[in-house]
Amino acid sequence: MGESRIVGPDGQPIRKNDLTREIATPSMEGVRRAWFESVATGMTPFELAEILDSAVIGDADRFLTLAEDVEERDQHYLGVLGSRKRALSGLEILVEAKSDAPEHQKHADLVRDVMSSPSAEDLVEDLQDALGKSYAVSEIDWDTSERQWWPKGFIARDQRWFFWDRETHRELRLKDIAAPVEGLALQPFKFLLHRPRIKSGLPIRNAYARVGGFGLLCKLLALTDWMAFAEVFGMPLRLGRYGPNASRDDVAVLKRAVANIGSDAAAVLPDSMRIEFVDAMKGAGGGADVFERLCDYLDKQTSKVILGQTMTTDNGGSLAQAKVHNDVRLDILASDAKGMGQTLNRDLVRPLIDLNFGVQPRNGYPRIVIKVPKFEDTKLLVESLRVLVPMGLEVEQSVVRDKLGLPDPGNSKSVKLLRAPAGQVPAEVALNQALAQNQALRRALNAADGRGDELDKLVDAGLSDWQAQMEPILSPIERLAADCSSADEFLARLPSLGEVIDTTALQAALATKTFEARGLGDGTDLLG
Repeated sequence: MGESRIVGPDGQPIRKNDLTREIATPSMEGVRRAWFESVATGMTPFELAEILDSAVIGDADRFLTLAEDVEERDQHYLGVLGSRKRALSGLEILVEAKSDAPEHQKHADLVRDVMSSPSAEDLVEDLQDALGKSYAVSEIDWDTSERQWWPKGFIARDQRWFFWDRETHRELRLKDIAAPVEGLALQPFKFLLHRPRIKSGLPIRNAYARVGGFGLLCKLLALTDWMAFAEVFGMPLRLGRYGPNASRDDVAVLKRAVANIGSDAAAVLPDSMRIEFVDAMKGAGGGADVFERLCDYLDKQTSKVILGQTMTTDNGGSLAQAKVHNDVRLDILASDAKGMGQTLNRDLVRPLIDLNFGVQPRNGYPRIVIKVPKFEDTKLLVESLRVLVPMGLEVEQSVVRDKLGLPDPGNSKSVKLLRAPAGQVPAEVALNQALAQNQALRRALNAADGRGDELDKLVDAGLSDWQAQMEPILSPIERLAADCSSADEFLARLPSLGEVIDTTALQAALATKTFEARGLGDGTDLLG
């Protein structure tokens, strides 16, 4: 297997021989070492600034080591960054075929098999390591033993084995002793390179460790002073007092007693001498609180930067508040899902399809989509349905069950609509339903008599404007009910509406339709 007709993103043919062997491997004496010394021990503000500046101009090894140190030494940073990573890796991964064509379905099935295989279990979380370090690289370990290109493993590679090109600082290259200055271009179809878009600018600046490094420095300085403070002020001050007639030997005895009482917890003194224990914390001016507040402040800023909120990590809010905020703010999670999907589609899906199905003209590839759940206010949904369904809104029960997370009952596949319980239907809706049922019954009876068409048209025409005919009658009654404070008052004043209610429109409609119905009936009798 030499060069193939398959070309990579750079337009050059893929060297299949290189795909079946590991390329970015560590070495004891080469440029890809497996271990690095910590840079956080004894770090000063000046050294931190130098590390960050060096990373921007191309020497990022110490910065990437600092990113490791921050995760290992700052418990809060490790916790919130881990939540951000697992929030994405725990989501459902969907594979959408390009179309319903058998060929496209076959492509999608292959991608689904790969993403559900044990080798891909940690892939997303490994690539999410780019959040702290600006990029993450996983090497694909291809297997062709079954006459199929299959990724039997995804090997997470140390970011310090790569560097950004010296000219644009945007092309990642592999360190290699054969090209110590320029490095080697990443072999297409061999590596997955994930670069999250945290902010605009150079890729190396898109790293939470740049913020976390400053927080770690502040915490290290604060904790050092805090420990020294606790060591000095954590124990009571041992104060020895001697009288004005005490000799040098007496003072020496008292001094030894004060020195030894801390470890021996015992001392023998003359009656003229005494030792007092003074609580130094009372006069410390709240110094311990200063360190604690500083560390708490830094933790909250870290939570805001990485998770977009502090409710679930710092504030100890209620369960309802935590559900609203969730672990990671949804807009951040959606952005992570979109970026990860782009990486997988570019660096995994396309190589997988091209290597297994050749280079014949292709009008598209399957698409990996990481599904981000949308949280809905189910209480508001239920309250809305309780009002709208009795008013005539038709909603499938299966749709509501899906939104509420309820299983479908039984094996029935028929469409079932929500119905309002008896006695909970508004008067207007009940009247419309009764009229509709009455019309359906009359049409059935008229159809049996052979007069369905004429009578149905007559009834429909008479009922088409029933609201306008009833308005002069119902409006005065409704106004009277609104003015009355009790049912007795309403019944007492009801007869007085006889002079106000206008029944002209209703009488005219009834007279007209009665005449038409009589004529239609007489005509039918004559014809019969």
